Amino acid sequence: MRTEDVLAASGTGMWSWDEIRGVVALDAVAAGLLGLPAEPVTLSEAAVRSRVPIQDYIELQRATALAEAEGGVAEVEFRIVTAEGEVQRTLRARVRRIEGQAGAEAGERPGATGILGTVVELPGAARRQAGAEDWDWPRAREAFVLDAGRALSEARTTEDVLRVSASLVMPGFSPDAIAIFAREGDRLKPIAYRGPQDDLEAMGFPLGLERDYPGSEVMRTGRAIYLSTPAEFRERYPEFAPTVMGFGRESWAYLPLVVGGRMIGVWMVAFGTHVDFSVGDRGMLSALARLLAQALSRTFLQDTERELSADLQHTMRPAPSPAVPGMQVAARYVPTAGGLQVGGDWYDVIPLPSGRVALIIGDVQGHDVRAAAVMAQLRIVLRAYASEGHHPDGVLARATRFLSALSADPEAGVGEARFATCLYAEIDPGTGTLEIARAGHLDPAMMLSDGTVVSRPTVGGLPLGIVAQEDYPVTRLSLQPGETLLLCTDGLVESGRDDLDTGWARVTKAVKGLSGLHVDDLADTLIETVQATSPVPPEDRDDIALLLLRRPAGAPVREGGPMRRLVFTVGQSEPDRVAGARAQLATLLHDWPVTERVFLATLLLSEVLTNVLRHTEGDALLVAELSGRPGERLLRVEVSDTSDAMPHLRHPGELASAGRGLLLLDALADGWGATPRGTGKTTWFELRESPTGRERPTGQEGPTGREAPTGREGS
Repeated sequence: MRTEDVLAASGTGMWSWDEIRGVVALDAVAAGLLGLPAEPVTLSEAAVRSRVPIQDYIELQRATALAEAEGGVAEVEFRIVTAEGEVQRTLRARVRRIEGQAGAEAGERPGATGILGTVVELPGAARRQAGAEDWDWPRAREAFVLDAGRALSEARTTEDVLRVSASLVMPGFSPDAIAIFAREGDRLKPIAYRGPQDDLEAMGFPLGLERDYPGSEVMRTGRAIYLSTPAEFRERYPEFAPTVMGFGRESWAYLPLVVGGRMIGVWMVAFGTHVDFSVGDRGMLSALARLLAQALSRTFLQDTERELSADLQHTMRPAPSPAVPGMQVAARYVPTAGGLQVGGDWYDVIPLPSGRVALIIGDVQGHDVRAAAVMAQLRIVLRAYASEGHHPDGVLARATRFLSALSADPEAGVGEARFATCLYAEIDPGTGTLEIARAGHLDPAMMLSDGTVVSRPTVGGLPLGIVAQEDYPVTRLSLQPGETLLLCTDGLVESGRDDLDTGWARVTKAVKGLSGLHVDDLADTLIETVQATSPVPPEDRDDIALLLLRRPAGAPVREGGPMRRLVFTVGQSEPDRVAGARAQLATLLHDWPVTERVFLATLLLSEVLTNVLRHTEGDALLVAELSGRPGERLLRVEVSDTSDAMPHLRHPGELASAGRGLLLLDALADGWGATPRGTGKTTWFELRESPTGRERPTGQEGPTGREAPTGREGS
């Protein structure tokens, strides 16, 4: 025997409440206990509320909240009453909140949140006329208004307000239709309606304010109108009576919606049963109208702000699907959830006359209209400077002068000085070569072909607008086939509760193993996963701009070309960047199975870089390439400088403090050497993924494309 049959035999009904759709599904037993025909039925929340005293309904809500908080089952008793206030029976319900399919028809909406429970009649609960001790109308009205105020205060959109107002019913006081009218010039226009749509079409809205219609009169005079009977309606408003009588209503109330002395609309409540509109009834409706007016005023403003922010962002952002020849691009923008939901984050993709493509991402200080305005101006000038053919450093240098002058001009409308972080990158689609200039922005990251995300440190300058004159060094990187460049603003990786390292770790975890996804799917997955795991509440999150650029795995490369490539510069005044170079090289070799070989590679790199910094007066340019198939890969590292002095292998004494770097290179590398390069030289070494014999490679073709010397040349 089925569980449902056992419950039905014992007089126990089952019901479910789908809070998303606002419906309650009852089986035949539960429907009979609520005074309905004994057959399965789905009702609106309002229909259920109209059969339960407001005090009991509030207790039912409290029991539901308790079940949710404790994650268990809660019990509650409530009465079923008629429209005349007669208590038919007392029921006991057991409720449990569920996540998933709620309601008999909830299968249409997977993931719905609702309540599941059973209901049974309490034995010995006699039918009786409600007395003063258990049915206190003044107390019921007070509880009803308080409950309405709570529900309206939680409404976030105008549609939420209408849904709440449509469900505000109590025994003997259940609206058949509600409408909200607003003024549009000299006409009355319905902006929301709950009831048969034929009603509005038959009335011929919008109506002139001079027309003899109750809503027009209330809008003109600001005084409520109560019509208890159809005869009263016909007597006072004969022009519209024939049409309105066809709707089958018995009583009507039209109330002004006033906020701060300003009329914002008219609330119409129509009843399918007769209502006397006593002093108590009118007082309750007036209180509800004031609450409704406050809620609508708030949501009207919020709706306007949302539309404004959406229009601003739509106007200021580039095309949703920017294109780069031979590459895949995806861009996303997620606005902040607070305030106007508009900020200063932006991105841009600009085809250049040279055939290269510029990628820009930035963030203007602040989350307001001024930030959005500055962002729009800055985006325009960056696009203009880039289109003129300036190099990345020249584009940012001109942009910082522009923003400094804009912030200093009191007539520019910017208000207080604003600064902006920005990253400007130019890519050659044919070779994947990137030239990047950075103004206080986050470093770019790359997703390798195996799904690993690595940061690519670049030299940067101050944010735009801090000073008028600033240098922005250019860093060269290489985007290899199958790799994805990731540019983002700090909203993706940083928050008031997380530092950058924690944020990048969350990003890395979000995209791990997803290198096979299309960039559009990867962008969506990244945004959704990071937001779902963020410890910051939605209303406190920063806006996010994200730009992904992938070079397809099948992109052409020169014969024998590298699988991975690293370009890094270490200046004479930046010895601390040697540690960064070691970290970048270790990242390049992240999937080498023998960790000792990775350590060996970074050790040899340190020695070569240190030699340049100690024995020359120029900067060191590092180019590292990893080529070959897994298990047979070869690492070639080249460090170039501007000195013509060639390195010489020496044999220092036991007490010497220097001179052992080349000895280590000679003893540990699979091959090394040095060769003149125009106005300088290049020192190189090679290291294989797996330890091999000490055979020295000869005549290797390096990244520069010139013949390299044998292993001991220049020693």
